Amino acid sequence: MAKDRSHSLLHTGDRSDCDSVAVRPQPCESAELARDSRPSAPRGSARPEDRRPREACGVIAVHVPGRQAARLAFFGLFALQHRGQESAGITAANGPTFRSHKAMGLVTQVFDEATLAPLVGDRAIGHTRYSTAGDSDLANAQPFVVHTSDDSVAVAHNGNVTNAAALRQTLAGRGTKLSSGNDSEVLTHLLATPAAGAFEERITRLLQTAEGAYSLVVLTRDAIFGVRDPRGFRPLCLGRLPNGGSVIASESCAFGPIGATFEREIAPGEVVRIDAHGVHSRRLAQPPARTLCAFEHVYFARPDSIIDDQRVHAARYRLGQRLAVESPAPTGDVVIPVPDSALPAALGFADVSGIPYAEGLIKNRYIGRTFIQPGDELRKRGVRLKFNPLPHTLRDKRVVLVDDSIVRGNTSRELVRLVRKAGATEVHMRISSPPVRHPCYMGVDMPTREELIAHSRDVDSIAELLEADSLRYLSLEGMLAAVQHEGGDRGHCAACFSGRYPLEIRP
Repeated sequence: MAKDRSHSLLHTGDRSDCDSVAVRPQPCESAELARDSRPSAPRGSARPEDRRPREACGVIAVHVPGRQAARLAFFGLFALQHRGQESAGITAANGPTFRSHKAMGLVTQVFDEATLAPLVGDRAIGHTRYSTAGDSDLANAQPFVVHTSDDSVAVAHNGNVTNAAALRQTLAGRGTKLSSGNDSEVLTHLLATPAAGAFEERITRLLQTAEGAYSLVVLTRDAIFGVRDPRGFRPLCLGRLPNGGSVIASESCAFGPIGATFEREIAPGEVVRIDAHGVHSRRLAQPPARTLCAFEHVYFARPDSIIDDQRVHAARYRLGQRLAVESPAPTGDVVIPVPDSALPAALGFADVSGIPYAEGLIKNRYIGRTFIQPGDELRKRGVRLKFNPLPHTLRDKRVVLVDDSIVRGNTSRELVRLVRKAGATEVHMRISSPPVRHPCYMGVDMPTREELIAHSRDVDSIAELLEADSLRYLSLEGMLAAVQHEGGDRGHCAACFSGRYPLEIRP
């Protein structure tokens, strides 16, 4: 890895600083962005051709008394790679000594035996990132580490703090200098600010001050913490390791590779502390209504994860079943999923419709994010770098092409063309979520309102642009009904579909 794409530090806790490379100071954002004001549009670096919604980050925290935690954090991050492919980092603690390594790239590009070996200690946190606030560069890679005279704090964060600019102004008033444009650095400095009382009280104050979406893992000299924002926008869960030890992660899919078992989801507004004395929990007395991001069920989370006390795969299967009831395709000969996230929905659609299911598109799962960018000609054919059709499955068939969502529409149009070129006589698109008409301000990298294909168009107009014979979406009511647990509605954010934001957004 090139030197300017990686960063390792030994922190001894004897100075007050932030773990980041030297960068030009970032200007403070407008003070007008307060708790009840409109946050800046999400900023990511995906090329326009493939701007699907992208999850912000994956986080993990490991406590294994008497053993090395960083290696377990590495394998957990590997399982969370789908939540972010820009950068990765791990910070480990051995008493008061913190050691960190972070770099641009995939988890397996960032870490090897040489970079993991120095990360000694029985506590560690890790992060894999896709940017929504802050540019895509090493200065914004996490975890962030801050040392003060009486403590050391490392933070990894998934989400987007909507009043971050106002909090930056608060820190600036205290003389704190920030080195990045990242919300996570703001949260780290707020937690590192010396104050009376236990560290949990600092976290409680943060929960009462910071607005927006944030699931955090926090590392201190003697504990790890898991923190979920009061509305529970982003998932966070607790697991138990064999032979003692605990783990906190964005998704339960991180537990299997390290031999951990799923214990439970961390509740909105809950703070979980794990130290030498065990697992301890405290919650806000009266958290607001829960608003878990519905896109976790639709697209973001891995299908083998448990969210809302159910497997994500089961929720996506029900989305497909409901879609087949609402928008059947009676002339279809075969149901084809767009891999990978739409596979369960396509299975559910085929089950209810009685139309045979088959794989007609093979995805190149290794293309990912690379530092070697394709030339202009290959970029124009970007979908063909990711998918190869199976002509013997598609030839002379009326294809029902099932996908989980349509955002800009560029990928969907190229997929329709690809399926037709492979011999399909008709292509009927069925989408297992409603039209995406509004941007997200809660930690998802999503195009602007003007870039969303459904923002100002009806469904028939979109079908014409996509060159599909027909197009149907799942209704908002159908989606919410499908993702509900058997216990009923537990509260979801569907603002990108409905425009009804759970936090006040000034037009």
